[in-house]
Amino acid sequence: MTVSNTSKRRQPSLAQLRAFSAVAEHLHFRDAAAAIGMSQPALSGAVAALEETLGVTLLERTTRKVLLSPAGERLAVRAKAVLEEVVALLEEAEAVRAPFTGALRLGVIPTVAPYLLPTVLLLVHDRYPDLDLQVHEEQTANLLEGLTTGRLDLLLLAVPLGVPGVVELPLFDEDFVLVTPLGHPLGGRSGIPREALRELNLLLLDEGHCLRDQALDICREAGRADAPVTTTAAGLSTLVQLVAGGLGVTLLPRTAVRVETTRSDRLLTGYFTEPAPTRRIALAMRTGAARRAEYQELAAALREALRPLPVRVLGGGDRPAPTGH
Repeated sequence: MTVSNTSKRRQPSLAQLRAFSAVAEHLHFRDAAAAIGMSQPALSGAVAALEETLGVTLLERTTRKVLLSPAGERLAVRAKAVLEEVVALLEEAEAVRAPFTGALRLGVIPTVAPYLLPTVLLLVHDRYPDLDLQVHEEQTANLLEGLTTGRLDLLLLAVPLGVPGVVELPLFDEDFVLVTPLGHPLGGRSGIPREALRELNLLLLDEGHCLRDQALDICREAGRADAPVTTTAAGLSTLVQLVAGGLGVTLLPRTAVRVETTRSDRLLTGYFTEPAPTRRIALAMRTGAARRAEYQELAAALREALRPLPVRVLGGGDRPAPTGH
């Protein structure tokens, strides 16, 4: 049997590839080391060992910054692909061993986490006691990055996403309501026309929150050309307290109303005329995920568990995320 020269060469280790990939992403040794939980000297040594194994210079080191060499630019793409395949291999092996065991890294957006996680956690505790559920609360863009790179397994967020390679498992639709301070002419009313949003001083979340974008879309659909923003908040709790203080009004999803509006007696909730503005919440997974059947079963169980909430639970059936909004 003949052995090729390629097979005789020393093989890079996964630790070396992981170290190099982290440096290629962060272009900073300290940040890269922190990202993968490795000491900086160990990371530097792993990258140097990889360069020696491959026989090429991957990085250009200066006193102030780290740059990828031309060879490093090319090989960083390969290293990332290898690491992603290793993650897929481990996922496949874990799925084969036993369903609903091991770690499940769930990403959740901040405008969903406080209101749905109690239901999710109780369901997992009661029905899937051997599942190690790990929750990560992040904004949508970070969650999608985590899903596509393998850092996260499953997402709970608002859809549609418009991301190829991601499959959505719709859970429910929920209406938005108008939260106002005491004394506001629309406070506590039912049958509020959407057109009323054209003239209101609407308070919004910071940039990056999908709920902010949804609120702006609702305003545009109501015929509002723009929504000048003078005050924003990082979370719904702060947003509602700003409303209680008389700075304006805001839109809240129905699942957030009970939690957020009971903290102040200076708030009123108004309801829009049908059809009210809505958002859709779904689980999202990678196309071809090794644990696809588990995620579908979890979605079905969640739909049933969420029925007591003020939402319209959707039927089963997963679908690819559309390629645009």
